[in-house]
Amino acid sequence: MESDKQTSPAHPDLSHVDGIGPSLLDKVIEALVFAADRPTTRAVIAGIYSEVCGDELPSAADIDESVERINDYYEAADRAFRVREWAGGFRMATVPEMAPYIQTLKSQDQKKRITRSLMETVAILAYRQPVAKSEIESVRGVNCDYAIRRLLEHGLIDVVGRSEGIGRPLLYGTTDRFLELFGLNSVSDLPNLREIEEILADPAFQKERAKLLMTSGLDRLSSEESEDTMQEASMEVGNDAEA
Repeated sequence: MESDKQTSPAHPDLSHVDGIGPSLLDKVIEALVFAADRPTTRAVIAGIYSEVCGDELPSAADIDESVERINDYYEAADRAFRVREWAGGFRMATVPEMAPYIQTLKSQDQKKRITRSLMETVAILAYRQPVAKSEIESVRGVNCDYAIRRLLEHGLIDVVGRSEGIGRPLLYGTTDRFLELFGLNSVSDLPNLREIEEILADPAFQKERAKLLMTSGLDRLSSEESEDTMQEASMEVGNDAEA
């Protein structure tokens, strides 16, 4: 009688790969390249390896041989990434076949991040205009160069003058396009901040917090941002994926 027990798929046969058993140096390189957020140079790899192990510094040739073994293993195992030389060091990079999947992931995350950044910035600017970039940053607690630039490119804000303060920084204000996008006749039609605070304090409206500030405008702005963010994601994937 045939057994109903299903056999687990076998692991890939890697016996044909020379030196497939990873050396300590192989594992150190793999770990350092994986953990680093910038290219890891041969000098850094050699220095860390020697400092921790107490051994002599591995040569550049030793490191290159280890990287080659790592990539041989990845290829034999049909993995989605490789260790590639990049800007004088080594980085993890995905194979080209994975680029469409990474692009989709990046575009989704970037779209959400940019939309929130733009909305926070334009909301602060709308209520405090004319306002300097430093004032917006003091409220948001983050650098606003990117958000200001994107809002300028979309025509939602413009330079309206200069402050009389030290350095005479530029002052920004909203435009007619801002009013059009958010369905306003004038800036005075914006919801009163005290009214918003009272509404937010009501538990019945907690689930609507994200919609209280110009929801329709957010939707329309998001549709315009999607094409830009897809292009930015493609550039990031081009840098991260193997050419």
